[in-house]
Amino acid sequence: MPDTQDQNQDHQQPDDDHADVRFPPPFIYISFLVAGILSDSPWIDGQLATMPAMLMGAAVLVIAGMLALKSVPRHRKEGSNVEPWKPTTKIISDGVYGRSRNPIYVAMALLYIGISIAAGSLAALVYLVPCLLIIRFYVIGREEIYLERKFGEEYVAYKGKVRRWF
Repeated sequence: MPDTQDQNQDHQQPDDDHADVRFPPPFIYISFLVAGILSDSPWIDGQLATMPAMLMGAAVLVIAGMLALKSVPRHRKEGSNVEPWKPTTKIISDGVYGRSRNPIYVAMALLYIGISIAAGSLAALVYLVPCLLIIRFYVIGREEIYLERKFGEEYVAYKGKVRRWF
């Protein structure tokens, strides 16, 4: 007869099968970005940032977009959820996930950086530090606890091989 505790771990209740992240990570990034841009961007005065800043920002945005296009569809293809408040169905460990455990958050950070540079907003770049701390400890920290609880040794081994960011 199977152990009841093993059955409970394998078949978690739907309300418990998620990382307990209550704020969408894009909302966290956007909140800090908007606050930073409103603090000091020339956009506020109806002016543009310098052309080199806009070009550099655009280059970073392209890199962010390429990373996002390699990350998000991979979840969809595997039938897994991107949203941390929904169940994760499997550990994806190949492709960009073989280089970073969180390529979507890296892409969001690059998007943030690209927009900040293009906007000429030093304050937004400074605000990225607390933003990333919240992402790291509030979002990723909860995700890692959940994934370790759900997938056990499979996730621990993945954590041992692949860095959190890049």
